[in-house]
Amino acid sequence: MSEILNIAHEMAKDLFKVGAMDEITMREMDKLCLTPKPPIQAEDVRRIRSESHVSQAVFAAILGIGKTTVQQWEQGQKKPSGPAQRLLDLIDRKGLAALV
Repeated sequence: MSEILNIAHEMAKDLFKVGAMDEITMREMDKLCLTPKPPIQAEDVRRIRSESHVSQAVFAAILGIGKTTVQQWEQGQKKPSGPAQRLLDLIDRKGLAALV
């Protein structure tokens, strides 16, 4: 997050705490301040799974998807959807232990 955006977010939090900003506006501010994540590429999926030391079948089972989907992601035939990207990012940052 940029320094200016960080300052604006801190000010918004303070305004919310004292009741000068409503919850809906605060949620919008939180949303605006989220750091955009770059889309996960095929090599990222393969790396995340490999670093987790699991097969495609086990990885798919943990994510609640089919093995074919993991294969297609790793081959670049399909791209993970928004929720799947968030799960992959979580696994990348915190490991599989965050899900199991």
